[in-house]
Amino acid sequence: MAEVLSMEDIRAAGAAIGIDLSEVDLDSIRLPPGEDFGILSDDDDLREEEELEFDQGFGNIIVVDNLPVVPREKFEKLEGVIRKIYSQIGIIKEDGLWMPVDPETQKTLGYCFIEYNTPQEAELAREKTNGYKLDRSHVFAVNMFEDIDKYRKVPDEWAPPETKPYTPGENLQQWLTDEKARDQFVIRAGSDTEVLWNDARQLKPDPVYKRSFWTESFVQWSPLGTYLATLHRQGAAVWGGATTFNRLMRYAHPQVKLIDFSPGERFVVTYSSHEPSNPRDTHRVVLNIFDVRTGKVMRDFKGSADEFAIGGGGVTGVTWPVFRWGGGKDDKYFARIGKNVVSVYETESFSLIDKKSMKVENVMDFSWSPTDPILAIFVPELGGGNQPARVSLVQIPSKEELRQKNLFSVSDCKMYWQSNGDYLAVKVDRYTKTKKSTYTGFELFRIKERDIPIEVLELENKNDKIIAFAWEPKGHRFAVIHGDNPRPDISFYSMRTAQNAGRVSKLTTLKGKQANALYWSPTGRFIVLAGLKGFNGQLEFYNVDELETMATAEHFMATDIEWDPTGRYVATAVTSVHEMENGFNIWSFNGKLLYRILKDHFFQFSWRPRPPSLLSLEKEEEIAKNLKKYSKKYEAEDQDVSLQLSEQEREKRKILKEEWERWLNEWKRLQEEEKLERQKLRDGEASDEEEEYEAKEVEVEELLDVSEVVVPFD
Repeated sequence: MAEVLSMEDIRAAGAAIGIDLSEVDLDSIRLPPGEDFGILSDDDDLREEEELEFDQGFGNIIVVDNLPVVPREKFEKLEGVIRKIYSQIGIIKEDGLWMPVDPETQKTLGYCFIEYNTPQEAELAREKTNGYKLDRSHVFAVNMFEDIDKYRKVPDEWAPPETKPYTPGENLQQWLTDEKARDQFVIRAGSDTEVLWNDARQLKPDPVYKRSFWTESFVQWSPLGTYLATLHRQGAAVWGGATTFNRLMRYAHPQVKLIDFSPGERFVVTYSSHEPSNPRDTHRVVLNIFDVRTGKVMRDFKGSADEFAIGGGGVTGVTWPVFRWGGGKDDKYFARIGKNVVSVYETESFSLIDKKSMKVENVMDFSWSPTDPILAIFVPELGGGNQPARVSLVQIPSKEELRQKNLFSVSDCKMYWQSNGDYLAVKVDRYTKTKKSTYTGFELFRIKERDIPIEVLELENKNDKIIAFAWEPKGHRFAVIHGDNPRPDISFYSMRTAQNAGRVSKLTTLKGKQANALYWSPTGRFIVLAGLKGFNGQLEFYNVDELETMATAEHFMATDIEWDPTGRYVATAVTSVHEMENGFNIWSFNGKLLYRILKDHFFQFSWRPRPPSLLSLEKEEEIAKNLKKYSKKYEAEDQDVSLQLSEQEREKRKILKEEWERWLNEWKRLQEEEKLERQKLRDGEASDEEEEYEAKEVEVEELLDVSEVVVPFD
C-alpha cells in the first residue's frame, strides 16, 4: 500500500508540478479497483471509527403526566412538591428531574421526567403514584419511559394477525406409554443435568437426555410431570417431549430465584428479590403469574419483602410459596396471607373474590384442602389469652365458615391435610399450667362427615416431643415419631376401628427406633422409617398392613429420600451437602438394594410425577381383588427378563472362557517355540518335566592358590 499523505503534502506536490487542486474535480477521478493510493474514503473513515456506545436502558426513568401548568415564577415551587413526593420512594439522580417548558408561553407542559438510580425504584414509583391525587383537578398518570416508544409504534389502523398453519406438536405424555412401565427421574451432578429411566429389571438407569449447563440453579418437574422447568438469569423456561426435551416456552423474569406451578399446571409463579438502593430499606420482591402454555403474564405483584413475610420466614424473610393454590387440578383459586387479611383470588379474572380480602385479625397461617376449595385458617391467642386461638374451616368462594375450634394456652400450631382431603390433623403445642413447658395434642377433623366432627388425641406420655407426623396417602392411617433422641418411639394410628368407624385407635408402637423422618409410599401401606442427619442414614422398610418390618438397611450420610410415583421403588441420595459418597441408591419397596450410582458434586434427584390414574375407584378395587389374573402378564415378562439376565450371564462366562483359552494357547505356542533353547540349556535333555530328573550332589575340588613359603630351621 502507498504511503498515506496529508492534504497539505498533496497540495504542495501539486503546486510543484503546476497543478492547482482547487480547480480539479476530485469526484471525476477513478482509481483502479482495489487501490486507494493512500487516500482514505469518507466511508472508510467512518468504518474505522470506534462505535459509539449508547446506553439503551431507560428502565429507571418514569414520565409523570397531569401535572399543573404553571408559569416560571411557580416553577420552583412545583418542582419542590414533585421532588418531595418521589424522593420518598427512591433516590432521584442528580439533575434527574426535568420539567419541559413551552418556549412561547414560558409555562410548564403538564408533565415531567424523573430518573432514579435503579429500574426497581422507577417501577415502584410508577406502581405507588399512578393515580395519585395531587388535588381535585390533577390526578397523576405515571408511565415507564420505555413504554412510550412501544405505544408510538402501535399502528393507527388495525390489521388482522397472520394466521399460521397448524402443526401438531410432540406428545408430551409419550413417556407414560413406556412398554416396560418404567418411571423417569432427573439428576444434577457437576454441570450436567440428566433425565433417565429407572430400569430396575436391568439393575441400572437407562439414559434419556443429557445436557450441560441446562440450568443456573435447579430444575423442577411440574406437578403432573408434563414439564421440566429450568432457571436462568433472564427468566425461567419449560421443556418437554418424549426423548428430545425441546424448549416449549420462556417466561421473562430477570434474576428469577424460585418457581411454583399450580396443581393443574395451568399457571406458574416466578419470584425474584432485588437489593434496595438504600441499605435501610428491605429487599424489593417481584412475583409474576404466567400462563404456562402462552407465556403471558396474567398478574404481577410487587413490593417490599415485609409485605410478603407474614406467617414466618423463608427466602430473604419471604414465606414461600407466597401464593398457595386451591385444591384440585382446576386451578380456580389461589391465596396469600397478609397483615390481618387472607386474600383469595380467582383465576378467571385474577382479581380478589368479591373484590375484597377476608379480614382475619392476627392471622398466622392457612392451608388449602388438597381436593376441595376449603381453607383451614389458624389465628393465635389475642389479648394475653382473653381471646382463644382458633382453627376455622372456610368454604370458597362463599367465604362461609364450615367449622371452628377454639384452642386455649396455645404456643404453636401446625396443620396437616390427608391427601384425599378426608381428614385434617391440627398439631397443637400447649403450655402447662406453670407456663414453663409445653405438651402436644392433636385435633382431628373428619372433613367429609356430617357437621365435621372433631376428635382429640393425646399421646400416652403427654410430655413426649413430636418429631414427625405423616398421613398415609389415600388412606386412613397416620404415623407419629415421638419421644427424645437418640431412640424415639413410632406410633401408628387409624381413623377407623372395627367397632366404630368414627373413632381413632392406636395400631401399634415401635419402641426405640433410630428414626426422625417418615416417608409413606404414594399408594399407602408401606413406609420408610428414616434416620437422617444425626442418625447417618438408617432405613427401616415397614409394612403397616402386617405391622412388621420387611428390611433394615443403611445409606450412610443420606440427605434425601423420595418414593417413585408408583410406590414400587425408593431413591435415597447423598447430595453435595457432604463431600464424600455423593450419589444415589435405588431400593425396592421392601428394602432390597437394586443398584447404586456414585456421582461427584451431586446436587439433585427428583422423580418425574405421574398424573392421577384415569381408572375409577371401583376399577382399582376390582384390579386389587383379581391381582393374580392381571399379574400373570407381568410375571411372564419378569421371567423373560430373568432368562435374559441368565442368558447374558452365560454369554459373559462364555466370553471369559474363550479369553482364557486364547491366553492359554498363546503360552503353549511360546513354550513350543522355545523348546530347543531349553533343551540346549539342559545339556540335551529333552523333557520339561522336573520330576523325571534326579538331583545329585557332586563334590568338586578346585585349586584356588599356590604359594611357596620358606620355613627356617633353627
